[in-house]
Amino acid sequence: MMLTDLSLAGALRGLERREFSSRELTQAHLEAIEQLNPRLNAFITVTGEQALEAAEAADRTRAGGEAAALTGAPLGIKDLFCTEGVRTTAASRILQNFVPPYESTVTAQLKRDGAVVLGKTNLDEFAMGSSNMNSAYGPVENPWQRRGEVARRVPGGAAGGPPAAVAARLPRGATGTDTGGSIRQPASFCGIVGIKPTYGRCSRWGVVAFASSLDQAGPLARTVEDCAILLGSMAGFDPKDSTSVDRPVPDYRAACGCSVKGLRIGVPVEYRSPGMSAEIEALWRQGVDWLREAGCEIVDVSLPHTKYGLATYYIVAPAECSSNLARYDGVRFGERVEGETLDALYERSRAAGFGPEVRRRILIGTYVLSSGYYDAFYLRAQKVRSLILRDFSEAFQRVDALLTPTAPSAAFAQGEKMDDPVTMYLNDIFTVPASMAGIPGLSVPGGLDEAGLPLGLQLLGRPFDEESLFALGSVLEKAAGFTHLPAVRAGAAS
Repeated sequence: MMLTDLSLAGALRGLERREFSSRELTQAHLEAIEQLNPRLNAFITVTGEQALEAAEAADRTRAGGEAAALTGAPLGIKDLFCTEGVRTTAASRILQNFVPPYESTVTAQLKRDGAVVLGKTNLDEFAMGSSNMNSAYGPVENPWQRRGEVARRVPGGAAGGPPAAVAARLPRGATGTDTGGSIRQPASFCGIVGIKPTYGRCSRWGVVAFASSLDQAGPLARTVEDCAILLGSMAGFDPKDSTSVDRPVPDYRAACGCSVKGLRIGVPVEYRSPGMSAEIEALWRQGVDWLREAGCEIVDVSLPHTKYGLATYYIVAPAECSSNLARYDGVRFGERVEGETLDALYERSRAAGFGPEVRRRILIGTYVLSSGYYDAFYLRAQKVRSLILRDFSEAFQRVDALLTPTAPSAAFAQGEKMDDPVTMYLNDIFTVPASMAGIPGLSVPGGLDEAGLPLGLQLLGRPFDEESLFALGSVLEKAAGFTHLPAVRAGAAS
């Protein structure tokens, strides 16, 4: 077995047993990135020299018997997390030369626990999109392909770089952020595991903001256990983030493999959307059967305001985007394009710095916040958001978790659906409601469609009950036996 084939947990065991060094492990991953990144475009910035230095430091730490939870583990960091001394672009031209003088809390905690950072991964610009076709640094290719086809497929978005990289065996795991499904949907498209924790579980300090009431950091990795290991380091209270929740971080890894017998699992009737493919419907039924066989009780539940989730999201998120991105004006932040007047400087800087999707969302957000429309749109959307949260709260009085599909389709080809923004937005139909409610969601690969592309199952849980999701996710993972590999990966012909 190649070093890049190991899971995060397997690599940590190998490091502990001195079967290989962190430098050897890191070098293997850097070689894989050198081989495949020109095609996949999963990394925007590769920090090879720094990674090898960190790996050598990790080896010295292990030799001294003082290893932490992630000592020597090579990871990718979504290029939305500020990293001290390393360029952070948010995949936008307006931040193409931004080098932060500080470290985000999440990445600081990963480094505290010994992680080795391989570089910064690609994404839709400012995390706005469902395909990773909106990056100023070019699209990311999904390492999975349909059988018998060479058409390149999207990895999902907005965090398309991290899951594509993890699926291709470039890092051991990666950080992501989830605003409306940007961890879970691409995890499903790329055949890996991803969890959006409860809002407030991971600090947002040092993460470039899109929609502040929705953005939440979380991990992507190859297995449920790997995600549990990463979340254990990423989570925790941060006084620098006013939305951070001060409560202990459980041992998520210990929850993996725990018995789920007696847990009540809700199946929301509203998630049976019109036009859902027979394959996704069948996988959903299979997931229900797997949990029933593990001793769970299956209960039908109703989330009546789910149908308003997407429309509500695309009022709230652009409104917050419009507010957050106002700072990028060429004066306070961002690349500057000079103009004859101050207004001209603003206009030229923002026109040159922002891509079409970001401009679209800023305009929508500015419109719904404008005088005469605030009450009609934004205020009403916030009221509907409260109803969505109430639906989940009432459901969780009857059940311990919910099971749904993660995405309405498998990964589509680059160029498909691109002409219709509304069709693109529908990719998040199953993930957005949980984001609006701030509850945790875990996506686990459940199988392949008839063309050989991965499909995911989504577990939704009570606030701060990620442990139950890891336990249930481990059951689904074991039952699915998902050992399929993408066509493009480290050690395979590209």
